Amino acid sequence: MSWRSEHIWIELITGSRKLSNFYWAFIVFLGSLGFLLVGTSSYFGRNLISFVPSQQIIFFPQGIVMSFYGIAGLFISSYLLCTISWNVGSGYDRFDKREGKVCIFRWGFPGKNRRIFLRFLIKDIQSVRVEVKEGIYARRVLYIDIRGRGAIPLTRTDENLTPREIEQKATELAYFLRVPIQVF
Repeated sequence: MSWRSEHIWIELITGSRKLSNFYWAFIVFLGSLGFLLVGTSSYFGRNLISFVPSQQIIFFPQGIVMSFYGIAGLFISSYLLCTISWNVGSGYDRFDKREGKVCIFRWGFPGKNRRIFLRFLIKDIQSVRVEVKEGIYARRVLYIDIRGRGAIPLTRTDENLTPREIEQKATELAYFLRVPIQVF
């Protein structure tokens, strides 16, 4: 989502609060809970899950392995839920031609560097750069190349923009900032 006027361009960036992340956190949680229940039922010798008879699963080694996978899956799902609740990666890009400044803000993981805030002058922007890698894992990322700072990514690597969308976005941004486009 973005907002534009003649002098200001604000691009809102969605973070980890995506439907796919909610889906995978839920699936991993249910799967790990199932593994943990099967491992626990094999230890106690009781059927905690009705459709898996505990007599068929011996605690050593199958039950221990199932319990380990269940605990590991609970850690992974709790990590996913934490990144969703902290909304890691969300923020905004603000290009202001009146003030001649660019502000890039992102939320990170909790800690002293949770707020990632970059500020620089528009005149320091050398180009808008598009990196395209085709193949099985296609990757199209939009960068701005800053003098003295290198390239700063503006889109996520998992955003999966079509070639037309990334080209249009790069063209509009380069026209707004009055800088050239580079394609790698």
